[in-house]
Amino acid sequence: MPIKIIRNDITKIECDAIVNASNSTLLGGGGVDGAIHNAAGKKLLFECMKLGGCKTGQAKITKGYNLPCKYVIHTVGPKWKDGSSNEESLLKSCYKESLKLAEEYNCESVAFPLISSGIYGYPKDQVLKVAVDMITEFLLDHDMLVYLVVFDKSAFQISEKLFAEITSYIDDTYVDTHFIYNRPRADVCEKSTLLAGTQILPDAYATEACKEPECAVAAPKGISLEEVVNQIDESFSQMLLRKIDEKGLTDTEVYKKANVDRRLFSKIRSDVNYKTSKTTAIAFAIALELSLEETKDFLMKAGFALSHSNKFDIIIEYFIKNGNYNVFKINEALFAFDQVLLGV
Repeated sequence: MPIKIIRNDITKIECDAIVNASNSTLLGGGGVDGAIHNAAGKKLLFECMKLGGCKTGQAKITKGYNLPCKYVIHTVGPKWKDGSSNEESLLKSCYKESLKLAEEYNCESVAFPLISSGIYGYPKDQVLKVAVDMITEFLLDHDMLVYLVVFDKSAFQISEKLFAEITSYIDDTYVDTHFIYNRPRADVCEKSTLLAGTQILPDAYATEACKEPECAVAAPKGISLEEVVNQIDESFSQMLLRKIDEKGLTDTEVYKKANVDRRLFSKIRSDVNYKTSKTTAIAFAIALELSLEETKDFLMKAGFALSHSNKFDIIIEYFIKNGNYNVFKINEALFAFDQVLLGV
């Protein structure tokens, strides 16, 4: 199952377990820790008092009590010093041990905050990298829906360098298409082709002009509509499965790299005419590491296209052109630019 990055209050997430960025006493504190204790009620504190605290990088589990989850996994993140005091390995251990507990308790879904990114002062972009790397590594061998929860956008940062590069690419590529003109018959009537300096005819006039028999679209002679429809090209589902085989990949490798749920992939695989979403189609193109031209052809099979008038599309194009096919890194950038995320 995939990673989903969401902006929400972690105490409101309905899932099997939420992770609490706790202090070593496990008795509550500020930030996420305090919010979770307040929402869960006093019974959580009473159970935590019996656990004898927790070491940095380790994790312990309790019931969820008044929270909309079965369990709370408490983990103690490292305090940031200078980056050379074992902070990264301890932070990685927080995610690893929390995921291990979630698996032991048969959780199908778990929600993480960005551990140590608050009052512990760990740089947010580095926390994000560790979180995504550790969760991604875990999901390669496990099926679990993992939420990465941020309370507000300021808590979620990609590197300033990457943000600047994407912003520059958008500025250089973005096409503003706010001008609209009427051309109701220009697309179907060759005689109405718009040339530079040509006056655009009013709708009523264009309608009448295209009633001429010579402007009508001629149907193929001797071929029924049913026969024409049966000449349909390879479907998106068929092309996806063919590309997987051509790349020498397994189905599991592809849907995990695409950040797509296994059940959704099964639907696409079993239904040759499955109508997928644009974000899912792009996620598979990323997982297959298609070139930009291959991606455009792939999207056409699903009825979509990339456009320079759409920031989402431009960001996707940026990553493909730069050979970066990590769907989770792409989602970080999409989130930073307030765009819809890839996968499910």
